[in-house]
Amino acid sequence: MTVLSILGCKILQDELVWLLSNDSDIDNILIVENENIYEFTEKLDEQHIHYEILPLDKISNKLEDTDENKVTIVVNFLEVALHMLLDKLKSEVYQNMREMITFSSGILLFYGLCGNVLGDVEKDFSMESDGCVIRILKDNTGRVVDDCIAATVGGYANYFKLITESTKEPAFFLTPMFATSWKEFPLTGYDFDSNPEEALRLWKMVNDIAGYSRVAKVNTGLTYVEDFDEKVEEYAKLFGYSIFEISGNQEIFENCYQSIKNELGII
Repeated sequence: MTVLSILGCKILQDELVWLLSNDSDIDNILIVENENIYEFTEKLDEQHIHYEILPLDKISNKLEDTDENKVTIVVNFLEVALHMLLDKLKSEVYQNMREMITFSSGILLFYGLCGNVLGDVEKDFSMESDGCVIRILKDNTGRVVDDCIAATVGGYANYFKLITESTKEPAFFLTPMFATSWKEFPLTGYDFDSNPEEALRLWKMVNDIAGYSRVAKVNTGLTYVEDFDEKVEEYAKLFGYSIFEISGNQEIFENCYQSIKNELGII
């Protein structure tokens, strides 16, 4: 039995929906039960993709009852807010990996460097992976992508060019899922549920320090998020920014997904 596990940030759920929607090699999809999956499962439902939701500690037992000739995808999404505490992000990712290695043939991380805390993950697990292939999102030069935006725009070279072009008028980049989830990033203990006024004040302060004056709307070509245009316009109006559009794609996600499938012999 081949088990390919995807461990990632919920910000990148649309890209995985797209991959699963276009993959005829999959026999079963198991999703780790947590509070980060509900938008994802709704999108799978819309695409008529069958799946099963289980607690992480029940996955192994479920796999024991699965036909050994089947290909199973296990999906585990972690919360966006982990990015505000990078040490915690790394520890949570590593802990989940250690639990998933026990039942996985391979693990593909839907993460990038994320503040330079995940760049050594393949090396760090080389001695404890127990035969499980560990991979992280990389561009076509073999460089680990910086973050979700870099992955969406094609890697470091394209991302660096976009940032360089924005030096005179710095821009805040919004993908469809980022436009949906940006309020989930807590700042100094305040969030939009418990204290919206203070959370907004801090967001404006952080944006002012960064010098943002524009929103870069990243058109990924995916349409799983409803009202993307409206969400970008709402963000721009909230902070007094102008909007311009850039193109994104699924090339890195598709290449990395297909690469680890090839390593695992999934054809």
